[in-house]
Amino acid sequence: MKESSSRRNFLTAGIGLPAAMALRPERREETAPAYAEPSSRIELKYNILGRTKMKVTSVAFGCMVTSDPSVITKAADLGINLFDTARGYQNGNNERMVGEALKGRRKDIYISSKNPLATKKEALANLETSLKELNTDYLDIWYLHAKSKATDITDEWLEAQAQAKKEGKIRFAGVSTHSGHADLVNGVLAHKDQIDVLLSSYNFTMSHTIDPVLESVSKAGLGIVGMKVMAGGFRKPKPGDKNYEILKREGAMLAALKWVLRNPYINTTIPSITDMDQLDENLKAMKEKFQEKDEKILAAQLEYIRPLYCRMCGSCSGTCAQGLPVSDMIRYLSYVEGYGQYSLGRESFRELPEDLQARRCTDCTRCTVRCPNGVQVAQRVGRAQEIFA
Repeated sequence: MKESSSRRNFLTAGIGLPAAMALRPERREETAPAYAEPSSRIELKYNILGRTKMKVTSVAFGCMVTSDPSVITKAADLGINLFDTARGYQNGNNERMVGEALKGRRKDIYISSKNPLATKKEALANLETSLKELNTDYLDIWYLHAKSKATDITDEWLEAQAQAKKEGKIRFAGVSTHSGHADLVNGVLAHKDQIDVLLSSYNFTMSHTIDPVLESVSKAGLGIVGMKVMAGGFRKPKPGDKNYEILKREGAMLAALKWVLRNPYINTTIPSITDMDQLDENLKAMKEKFQEKDEKILAAQLEYIRPLYCRMCGSCSGTCAQGLPVSDMIRYLSYVEGYGQYSLGRESFRELPEDLQARRCTDCTRCTVRCPNGVQVAQRVGRAQEIFA
């Protein structure tokens, strides 16, 4: 059967890295001693996180949806050394759980946390709470969280980070973005002497226009951490769904993580991990190379998630007749359907202004948003309103 145009284009463009990147000297990478496990031997790989000089495992641990602290403890036992959380995760309880799981290991690991607040007073107050909950005197990285425009990087926030550094409460300052838009990155580069790390969405669904952006950040000396590397975390397609059998059999999430790890500008990644099986799968990504079979798996995965997953490309910005933040609302829905985290999705939705929460897609006779990537916008946003409002 002849391949569809979308799938063929994906295999030739969407998965491959740019030629300039392929010719770039290989990044410095070290291999740690293998750790003996009952079923296999684990090989950890490390990279240097920009000018922070932190030597971190190429696959770190995103704690956002973790509820079992034993998985975090096991990861630390095996040598994963960077754990990422945020003040708002799990209604503020995630940091406490992470701190408990890593008790007694502080000198051997790195901890990062995030805060969306832009005012200096609120941000510093939240930092104190984070330190208390994590049972630590300092954070290795403290991010201004979930920003999309250069103007989101305010003087107040930079002052808060500078003060926290001076007081020894953080080692390095960062900014996180779900979109990786050039405007936000230009803002980061404008403050490259004050910001040390960029945490950005990066996965196989995204356009290659982000690669030169990441290259510029890397050349400026900043460390780069990849998040949303699983493209929504749609691990569990239902029987009857298109591509169910191939996804169940082959392991799309492992292929997605391997795709990200081959980018020389991504120093480390923070995939969400909820159980031992996911931990084991993510560890495999550090020792297995991305192959042709992985391209085919991701092509099938792309077709499966095309109508579901927002790539945060920004094309829909300002096009909704009701003024809804379309990409954000679809992301909140993915927390439920991709990660099984209803409370996180609902709390994120509840942070929207009340008038936006009250608006309904059913009030429109037709949707004014046209997604260039095939997302069923009206259906997805309507679903988010149905389950969160």
